[in-house]
Amino acid sequence: MSRPLSSTVSLPPSTGSQRPWLREALSRCRSALVGVALISALINVLFLSGPLFMLEVYDRVLPSRSVPTLVSLLVILVGLYACQGLLDLLRNRILARVGAYVDSMASEACFAMTAAGPLKSRTSAEGLQPLRDMDQIRAFLGGPGPSALFDLPWIPLYMLICFVFHFWIGMAALTGALVLLCLTLATDLSSRRTSLTATVLSMQKSSMAEATSRNAEAVRVLGMVPHLSARWSGLNGAFVDTQLSLSDVASGFGAMSKAFRMFLQSAILALSAFLFIKGEVSSGMIVASGILVSRALAPVEVSIAHWRTFIAASQSWRRLSKTFGGQAPAERLALPAPVARLDVDSLAVAAPGSSSLILQKAGFSLQAGSALAVVGPSAAGKSTLARVLVGAWPATRGSIRLDGTLLDHFDPQMLSRHIGYLPQDLELLSGSVAENIARFDAAATSEAIIAAARTAGVHEMILRLPDGYDTQIGEGGNVLSTGQRQRIGLARALYGDPFLVVLDEPNSNLDQAGEAALTSAIRHVRARGGIAIVIAHRASALDACDQVMLVSDGQTQMLERKRDLIRPVPASPHPAAAAADSAERHDETGDAGIRDAGAIATGSTGDRRLVMGERA
Repeated sequence: MSRPLSSTVSLPPSTGSQRPWLREALSRCRSALVGVALISALINVLFLSGPLFMLEVYDRVLPSRSVPTLVSLLVILVGLYACQGLLDLLRNRILARVGAYVDSMASEACFAMTAAGPLKSRTSAEGLQPLRDMDQIRAFLGGPGPSALFDLPWIPLYMLICFVFHFWIGMAALTGALVLLCLTLATDLSSRRTSLTATVLSMQKSSMAEATSRNAEAVRVLGMVPHLSARWSGLNGAFVDTQLSLSDVASGFGAMSKAFRMFLQSAILALSAFLFIKGEVSSGMIVASGILVSRALAPVEVSIAHWRTFIAASQSWRRLSKTFGGQAPAERLALPAPVARLDVDSLAVAAPGSSSLILQKAGFSLQAGSALAVVGPSAAGKSTLARVLVGAWPATRGSIRLDGTLLDHFDPQMLSRHIGYLPQDLELLSGSVAENIARFDAAATSEAIIAAARTAGVHEMILRLPDGYDTQIGEGGNVLSTGQRQRIGLARALYGDPFLVVLDEPNSNLDQAGEAALTSAIRHVRARGGIAIVIAHRASALDACDQVMLVSDGQTQMLERKRDLIRPVPASPHPAAAAADSAERHDETGDAGIRDAGAIATGSTGDRRLVMGERA
């Protein structure tokens, strides 16, 4: 192999034949597989040592009573068996390393598919399936299954030798091989559907366990443990039943094949003895034929015994081939960084795995240095808009362009450098504060990390942590408070000074100091020529924005004046105070308010409220 197996590498673009990814990875091990085939040939030839030894002992040594001949044959046999054992060890080690090499070639792609899976489907049951499939393929390549496959083509050789001994010995061996072949096919037909069901149930179990673990606090406090336990018991019971069914099939056919092979071996001995009595074969052929038939049928028996791994590896291969889309992705041209504008035209979006549109005909344009506040009632489609703007969700119709270039035309990894994103449901990853801010980029510099933290106004807060930027935040960031996680998430979004920064409810857990830092960060994005899009219910998030867009019932509407959305609300509403407030607001804006917006969304910070669709 041309490179160390321990290194993790990515497949380059396919060229020429445009082979699918996994086939391309396996084809790079062609020389190793050819070597395994040659080693298998030698092993199967050396397997003839036993039958030939017995043939010589019975036909030459015993009649001649020659001890030197017996010792010489025994010494030769020991040497041949030693070579056979070394070759078998070498074959197994090569196959194990082929599996490791294929895994190293595709491991990064499998992990990327795991990260992208929930963005393409509503269900999370298949989230970790690419990694499991790759583990299954690697385990299969390193197990006894491939060795049996390499031994199967040598069955005709043993059959031919049996026919050389005697026609009826060859026919008996051929009949036994056909019977075992039928048992193999029956094993496949009986277990394939059950194996698919077991895979689905396994994914559902994993998904439920992961979801329960993520929401452990709510599950415990709200008393959901008994109910979820009952549901888990049902899933687990169904999974165990399918595993038992698979085990029964495999063990049943395996026992049948083993018993039949033992019977066939005895029948061959009996047939050979009968032919010896008739004077048609020698005494040595009686023992040699039994050993040959046993060896000829051994690969078939091994295949039946490990049929579950054959099926599992086959299913994993098909799933990964389908997941990878058949061929390695072509390398994209590095496009220039966006610096001027964002254009959204006739955008329609549906959730992954659904055909129901959440947004439709959304459109707006923003110039560099702008900050857009997106407001609207709950479930209006604001978070959906955020996801599609950063490329997390695909657009059903319409287009999103940065400096005239469609979002899909950017290489995903390159695009991530130009986009900052703070999701509504923020969850940090296990690691240090610095690693989370740097998006786990091993090449990140301390200066860039600290600059992002300073822009987010979180530098001083981080320094007060036990180990500063090196503080390990634990799984999901559980060492930090909700507000601290949100502020570090803001720093992560600002890392690298991305052109487009999308913040979804960035102040939902912030105190007054955090909101001031958020406002300063948005102004910094505008000052350096970036574009900020802020989705919020609380009025304080609008302070640094110069444009406002209302999202309601999946429709978007650009509003003329931001201050039309904000008006004082007294702690104890009183008709006179409300009238005075309305008059004051009318005098200040010169407008009666925003009419026909079609929604009301409120969120208080002190005594201010966002008002939409409410006539002043």
